[in-house]
Amino acid sequence: MRRREFISLLGGVAVAWPVAARAQQPAVPVIGLLGSTSPAAWAPYLMAFRQGLREAGYVEGQNVTIEYRWAGSDYARLPTLAADLVRQHVAVIVAVGGVLLAEMEGKRLGLLRDMVSTAHLIAALLNPHSPVSASELKDVQQAARAVGQQIHILNASSEYDLDAAFASLVPVGAGALLVGSDPFFNSRRDYLVSLAARASIPAIYEAREFVVAGGLMSYGTNLANGYRQVGLYTGRILKGEKPHDLPVVQSSKFEFAINLKTAKTLGLDVPLRLQQLADEVIE
Repeated sequence: MRRREFISLLGGVAVAWPVAARAQQPAVPVIGLLGSTSPAAWAPYLMAFRQGLREAGYVEGQNVTIEYRWAGSDYARLPTLAADLVRQHVAVIVAVGGVLLAEMEGKRLGLLRDMVSTAHLIAALLNPHSPVSASELKDVQQAARAVGQQIHILNASSEYDLDAAFASLVPVGAGALLVGSDPFFNSRRDYLVSLAARASIPAIYEAREFVVAGGLMSYGTNLANGYRQVGLYTGRILKGEKPHDLPVVQSSKFEFAINLKTAKTLGLDVPLRLQQLADEVIE
């Protein structure tokens, strides 16, 4: 696998990894796309990826083919699926569903505290099966200690776990919820938003798509733009550029979105300062 190329999205960061001899590639190059969840959950980001490919001169079904492999939120399957793509002699492997920058959990916690200043206890929902679960837990705990916020950690890696986590919010006395950055959570956007609405719990998420779906607020990178950049990178590599010659691109745009309708339903008065800070306010 020393002679192939691999592209991964890491919170809006595109990196390349050598993966197949170009002499073995067919006239129409084949891209291997490795996803941690499902195509339905990643539809808007796949659209952005294809847009980047088009801008680089490649259109799926015309001058490039894409082989898809989806793990269905079972992260343990990813190595096997990646090995299968390697056996297919694809030109590039694109891994979607990466992890966002860890420092953003502290920023999200701060915004949530500003929104719900009376919350004595804030719950944080994390996926223990995430490859960065330990560092994410540490970041959340450090952010909470820095501002003297009492935090309660909830773990979930399935819909059953999500139901149990939300059912525990009232018994533990949580006044707000921070949903961690994780592909599984992103793939269950509508379900998480519905659970938060049912529990009447103010929550902050990683991406604006949660807010569009009815979530209270979000703060994170522009994922669609990140996937577009990955599409552009893929095209550049297909044209012959070497991964080690390409710069690492990290998202510089961070979006803060608020859903005023949801805030009203929760009985919250959104501080004017937060409304002014927001990049998008949904009424």
